Amino acid sequence: MSTTNTGERTPATEPDLLYSEEEEALRAAVRDLLGDHCAPESVIARIESDTPHDLALWKLLADGMGLAGLLIPEDLGGQGATHREVAVVLEELGRSVAPVPYLTSAVTATEALLACADAELLRGLASGRVVAALAVGLHRAPGAAFPVARLEEGVLHGEFTGIADAAAADVLLVPADDGGLYAVNADAVTVAPQISLDLTRPLATVTLAGARGRRVGAAEPAVRRALTAAAGLLASEQLGVANWALTETVRYLKERRQFNRPVGGFQAVKHRLAQLWLEVVNLRAAARAAADALATGVDTEVAVAVAQAYASPVAVHATEEAVQLHGGIGMTWEHPAHLSLKRAKADSLAHGTAGAHRENLAALVDLQAP
Repeated sequence: MSTTNTGERTPATEPDLLYSEEEEALRAAVRDLLGDHCAPESVIARIESDTPHDLALWKLLADGMGLAGLLIPEDLGGQGATHREVAVVLEELGRSVAPVPYLTSAVTATEALLACADAELLRGLASGRVVAALAVGLHRAPGAAFPVARLEEGVLHGEFTGIADAAAADVLLVPADDGGLYAVNADAVTVAPQISLDLTRPLATVTLAGARGRRVGAAEPAVRRALTAAAGLLASEQLGVANWALTETVRYLKERRQFNRPVGGFQAVKHRLAQLWLEVVNLRAAARAAADALATGVDTEVAVAVAQAYASPVAVHATEEAVQLHGGIGMTWEHPAHLSLKRAKADSLAHGTAGAHRENLAALVDLQAP
């Protein structure tokens, strides 16, 4: 990233994969907060309850630190930051598998509303007092077709499945068959929980039966922008998950002893960890490139496709290795390894599979399959 004489950032010919001092300071602040308020045992206890979302933690992140409005301009109450800073936050949230609607509200819904330039809702999202969810299934990839509601006599009818964090939302952003995107209050719809592998990011079916909404803009460009940003920044969350798995596994294998020596000292284990470290380092590069591309607008679709084609297999592999190399304790409910494994597995289906992104990448760079 280069700068002009006025100090403004301008796109460089190559992506900036390094973290700035400000980004590292942001990381430290978020990690400290999560260390105090998002311990693994508290996350496990919460997903066993009827309230999987930690709204107290969300308030600390959104209101206390202003993280909900990172992508929102300052004149609308936000921080006016870039996707690079959001990526750092998502890395730390991924490390802790934090049960907060950050990706869905502060990224996906926010990007959709930025495309619509809806100042009213953006101010609410920036403050963190309003949580929004886009009524598009979490599995939908950027550019893929998505279901729409039926608009009849000014009210909306339809059913949407696989909506992440709908239970925590105050507002649903609903695409309709007239081409519009509508903001619908959550109390005007029915939200039915679905069985979800990742209990820290619950899914739901949203049903509209004559719900009234306010048109905020055009659905197609808003949804496309939202899903592209969400897919690109999801790679940073997956990086956080994989990095935690690697770090905790190395720490455990240094302490766990077998045949009077640390388990991590066995050559076969060293080779597995070395391979995993290389994968995580490469994932970091891909995730940072996607975040930088979203921030600068340079080769965004290619960078996002590359990141998602690589991120899902690495995050799943890292968490599977964590469970296995922790031995018997890694198989228990009390150990947090299962939280990361479930998040990695669920994320591997979110916003398109790795295979779907590879196909999209091939089309983008005109590389035909054999």
